[in-house]
Amino acid sequence: MRPATATAAAVTTFLGLGAAAVAAGRYASDAALKPLPGRPLPGDPRLTVHATGPGRVILTRGFASLRPGVYGLEGPGVHAIVGPVLDDVPHSPDTVVRRLERVHHGSLDTGTRVRLTPQLYSGTPSSALGIAYEDVEVPGELGSLPAWYVPAARGTWVITVHGLGTTRQHPLNLMGFLTRRRLPVLDISYRGDPGAPRPTDGLGHLGDSEWRDLDAAVRHAVRHGAHRVVLYGWSTGGAMALHAAAHCALRDRIAGLVLDSPILDWEATVRALASARRIPSAVLPLAVRAAQGRTGLHGDRLTEAADPDALRVPTLVFHGPDDALAPWSLSRELAARRPGLVTLHTVRNAPHAAMWNADPDRYEEALRRFLTPLS
Repeated sequence: MRPATATAAAVTTFLGLGAAAVAAGRYASDAALKPLPGRPLPGDPRLTVHATGPGRVILTRGFASLRPGVYGLEGPGVHAIVGPVLDDVPHSPDTVVRRLERVHHGSLDTGTRVRLTPQLYSGTPSSALGIAYEDVEVPGELGSLPAWYVPAARGTWVITVHGLGTTRQHPLNLMGFLTRRRLPVLDISYRGDPGAPRPTDGLGHLGDSEWRDLDAAVRHAVRHGAHRVVLYGWSTGGAMALHAAAHCALRDRIAGLVLDSPILDWEATVRALASARRIPSAVLPLAVRAAQGRTGLHGDRLTEAADPDALRVPTLVFHGPDDALAPWSLSRELAARRPGLVTLHTVRNAPHAAMWNADPDRYEEALRRFLTPLS
């Protein structure tokens, strides 16, 4: 082959590989940055309903169906709540029997494919829990953000913000607990949620831009009578709370943070999300670079917000070693470096954003002790 021809071939091959790498990186970053609110997170296994009976449901046996605690059970046209595993009920070796608490809608017919979800309730505070509430609109950077406001007597409001794969229905798990303590609750949606404005690039930013919607919620709360606020975030919502505590113009009104399964390392979470969607490991570095290039995500911004030395308010963290999307080690480090300010409540045998589900009683007791002096 002549030198010129060989060079041209090499360049063509190089450009082809480069284009393929860019395409692979974009595809992989899509897997991480386009999670749909209310849709299962990647990696959540599907289970089969084998049978139901009075107060019980029989599911495919596996790590997910054996998790301790209480979970939502979702499938096509059906939403239910299941409680603990019932070991004393006869069943075949390849199945698990769990207590069936209630079916919100639909029916658990034999053969139905379902998933466990940390989101127990479907509906509004009133329809799901019988709690009076108001529909409000929070003026956000991109437009109005639908929210639920539950009024109560105290001057400290709790602003709840959900995370990956869920909607503002997820904080309903704790709504009854918070209202029994007479704490007003503002349960917000943010960009990309149903009824909320779409992000301009159509992508999720793992809290890096979404926190400005939480900032808007803080301003809304203060304008409507909140003396102080506690920011309570799950997953991406935890990252948003940290950003807001560091950069919110009204951060002097923030009395404390509650972080459940917080995302403290965006790169690790991008890799985990892409990997859970079966992106080959060789492509994961491309996914990270593509995510950074497409969204402007920079690890230093989240690192700065989550810097233990930068925290100024009491912080309660719920997290555990079985979280496959947000590394638990970073929560441990956060608590170890600020033992007087940050409290880590370790929860085992719980997937991402399901720390309450695994052990509601212990979770709520830790939350009660934390919130009492702040309210």
